[in-house]
Amino acid sequence: MFKKIVLITNRYTKVISDTLNTVITVLNNRKIEVFLDKYCSELVPGSEHKRVSPEDFGKLQFDLAIAIGGDGTMLRAAHMVANYDIPLLGINRGRLGFLADIPADSVEPMLEKILQGDFVEDLRFQLHCQIVRDNKVLAESDAFNDVILQKGHTGKLIEIETFVNGTYVHNQRGDGLIVATPTGSTAYALAGGGPIIHPSLDALVLVPICPHTLSNRPIVISGDSRVEILMKESNIEHGILTCDGEILGELSEGDRVTVYKKDRKIRLIHPSSYDHFNVLRAKLAWG
Repeated sequence: MFKKIVLITNRYTKVISDTLNTVITVLNNRKIEVFLDKYCSELVPGSEHKRVSPEDFGKLQFDLAIAIGGDGTMLRAAHMVANYDIPLLGINRGRLGFLADIPADSVEPMLEKILQGDFVEDLRFQLHCQIVRDNKVLAESDAFNDVILQKGHTGKLIEIETFVNGTYVHNQRGDGLIVATPTGSTAYALAGGGPIIHPSLDALVLVPICPHTLSNRPIVISGDSRVEILMKESNIEHGILTCDGEILGELSEGDRVTVYKKDRKIRLIHPSSYDHFNVLRAKLAWG
């Protein structure tokens, strides 16, 4: 079933190294062809396994990608596999681990079951966003969790106008706005007071960041919506746009950000016992 597997991380800690070596041993025992991203290869110097770059993902046709780390590692891995229909499995060596759901103390038995075909697949959609200035696209990128327009490096507020499918929604002064997928609803959007959206729902959530008017509340909209955010007049403050925490660009007065669903989905692989509500109970310490 899985003949070629690529391993991905973005951290240099001992716990990552220990788990990485465990995974490699399991895969070697099954005679699976193993490939390492640059961080993994640096954690196992002298390894016989080939080091690959993101540009290789479209050529080598991997059957599975395994991310070892926290949700940040999962986001990095999701960006690497997004355009190639490669399933993604996460082993949690981070903090919360909403996406990387194999616990470190169960790597061998759970990985063995998955390699035997005992797993469930979960399709998640992503977002595509663009920065438009004078009708020209300055920058564009994808996001698995969220697209965030926020104030720059001073304490001044920014002012934005929001439109959904061309219809005016509101004018807002504050620290910014989060546009999150159901996957991203448990990330910054949750910290900002947004709702938790079940990943099976085709929906987006718009969450104001510290709005100056307390009546500005989170809004849940259709996942097929096209969101446009217009930077209003600001002689003091610029905005910053990030996609999954990576800065895409700086925004000035008159710039427009467009956000809409990307035409490719992420294929997550979970253990067959996966239960989203169980994940929420565990990670959010619900009773």
